[in-house]
Amino acid sequence: MRDPYTVLGVARNAAAADIKKAFRKLAKTWHPDQSKDPGAKEKFAEINQAYEILGDEKKRGQFDRGEIDAEGKPRGFEGFGPGGFRPGGGGFNPGGGFHYEYRADGDPRGGHAGFDAGDIFADLFGFGGKRGGQAHARPRGEDVAATATVSLVEAVRGGKTRVIMPTGRTLEVSVPAGIEDGKQIRLKGQGNPGPAGGEAGDALITLRVAKHPLFRIDGRDLRMDLPITLYEAVLGGKVNAPTLDGAVELGVPPGSSSGRTLRLRGKGLPASGGQPAGDLYATLRIVLPAAADADLADLMRRWEKDHRYDPRAGMA
Repeated sequence: MRDPYTVLGVARNAAAADIKKAFRKLAKTWHPDQSKDPGAKEKFAEINQAYEILGDEKKRGQFDRGEIDAEGKPRGFEGFGPGGFRPGGGGFNPGGGFHYEYRADGDPRGGHAGFDAGDIFADLFGFGGKRGGQAHARPRGEDVAATATVSLVEAVRGGKTRVIMPTGRTLEVSVPAGIEDGKQIRLKGQGNPGPAGGEAGDALITLRVAKHPLFRIDGRDLRMDLPITLYEAVLGGKVNAPTLDGAVELGVPPGSSSGRTLRLRGKGLPASGGQPAGDLYATLRIVLPAAADADLADLMRRWEKDHRYDPRAGMA
């Protein structure tokens, strides 16, 4: 790790208030929830580590005297100096090796005397937590986004679907009945874990509705093309029209042209989230017989001769 003074951009003789001010500014800039920079996590961790050293008077003194390094680790046998063996902070461990204890709760055995960067995070980002040496909330983990595709029937009736997250985890998602294409579902605590044991982020699942062979989604409404015969278009009558709930009778007015749209109220997406049910719009499409019909051809010749009309009048 780099020199903490360099990381925070302060002079070695900087006052404690100036060090805290520099930390607050950098932490707010590089916090992963604030910065889109791909290296924000690493930068933020480095800033936090630097302030753990320089933000505590005792640890700053130990660093300045060369007793600990930039990560707070001892550089050698601290505790044997002009004043003799010093039992506090770091020192020789009679059981063997070097022992260094760090506490963040103000315990006199530790070196922080109550220092906790969580107080500053609470001011900067609104993290909760109890003061007075008790546990503080840690930075929250990142949210993870993914997309799940469901059928139109699943979107209308609701159900469950599975989605593979970018992290490799598979989550089961409950699909609310009547959900619209593009709506997002939030799964609390299913995102990335928070640093230092902080609260996990959320999983953000965007639902996409797959294309249906008959129906097209238009907000909360459904649209479809409805084939009719030539005589149904001319004479009118009742025809069967498919809906998500099964076929219903639809009245075709006499003299209906291709492109005329009829509405079936309440046959779109069902009521959901305080919104009323949508409608189903059926656009009529006149379809001629699949095989050539001599009688129909003769009829049309007579019609052309006696009842000529121009549906494209005014277009030129």
